[in-house]
Amino acid sequence: MQLRPDALEPHLAKAMAGLYVVYGDEHLLAQEACDRIRASARAAGFTDRSVFTVERGFDWSALLGASQSMSLFGDRQLVELRIPSGKPGKEGADALKTLATSAKSSANPDVLTLVTLPRLDAATQKSAWFTALSDSGVAIKIDPVERAALPNWIGQRLTLQGQRVAPGEDGRRALQFVAERVEGNLLAAHQEIQKLGLLYPEGVLSFEQIHDAVLNVARYDVFKLNEAMLTGDVGRLARMLDGLQGEGEASVLVLWAVVEEVRTLLRIKRGVAAGKPLAMLLRENRVWGPRERLIGPALSRLTEATLERGLALAARLDRQVKGLSGQSRAHWRDALPPDAWDGLFELAMTVAAPRDSGSPARGAAAGRAQPRGMAASPAAAAAAAAASRPRTAGPGRRPG
Repeated sequence: MQLRPDALEPHLAKAMAGLYVVYGDEHLLAQEACDRIRASARAAGFTDRSVFTVERGFDWSALLGASQSMSLFGDRQLVELRIPSGKPGKEGADALKTLATSAKSSANPDVLTLVTLPRLDAATQKSAWFTALSDSGVAIKIDPVERAALPNWIGQRLTLQGQRVAPGEDGRRALQFVAERVEGNLLAAHQEIQKLGLLYPEGVLSFEQIHDAVLNVARYDVFKLNEAMLTGDVGRLARMLDGLQGEGEASVLVLWAVVEEVRTLLRIKRGVAAGKPLAMLLRENRVWGPRERLIGPALSRLTEATLERGLALAARLDRQVKGLSGQSRAHWRDALPPDAWDGLFELAMTVAAPRDSGSPARGAAAGRAQPRGMAASPAAAAAAAAASRPRTAGPGRRPG
């Protein structure tokens, strides 16, 4: 059966199953779920532990032998199987189905099996071996904490260690600050929260205390740029682009991700103008998840002409990031910024904060943080110092 992560603790308090499957890419939450299962197993007398990691040439018979054997001294055994690739192969699939059958029939109640897997695609979750595992035991899917839910998650973690933020706007501001600094890096978020517990006593934490203690350890995903663009969150968009540049992400990949979003919006915009239902257009363009809720508001502030100008800018940026001439004599009045990353910001701004006339937002470089290893100008340094204070940014400036 499928079990939500927040329902694991009550489940373990009642009775343990013979087989658990934990899968997902959020390592911190997956590790915590496995730790809870291990602790309950030890309390139930499963004191022996065998760990198997599936690699090239893995001997599946050894796993089946361990799951069917009994200790000479009568100790109960926890068998852990780790499949980092999520692909057991044909022999492994057969072995996993045998393992599931044994667990379902309770053939050996002195053995408890824990299988850990990465995030699985829809086809793998429908495979015979995974279906057998989930039907014979308890499957726990570990979903990532979405950006919108991150401040609340941080607040809950602070509560667990006896701390909390101030009520009202100051508290929301503090949680939002932490979320911005740890976005995409939940393990680092956990460490920063623990650090707050070591630095300060239980009780209310002020914004100043949190600001002074929390490091900027965010890790950005290029494929999350579309969320910042669609919501019009200019500050987050700027932080993500600066973070991706600092981490050495290829500008070609970032350009591709942004252009794909612009093309999708243009196709949907034209489809809506032709009288097609938005729901059908979303399916045709493979838009699902959080993006479904964001496309409608984004389309309401965009025109076809704006999106077409964005694609024209993208064509010139494509030449620039590949080391070719980014502009011709026809575009001398609308020259590209010398830094391709500033151009990428302007392109993303055609969606995040479009202007009804003229070229995309100018002045991006003035508020943009300097790449690592380069000395910042006084203006850039001032922008970086002000980045920790909530503020709004117009479409013509990229905040630090």
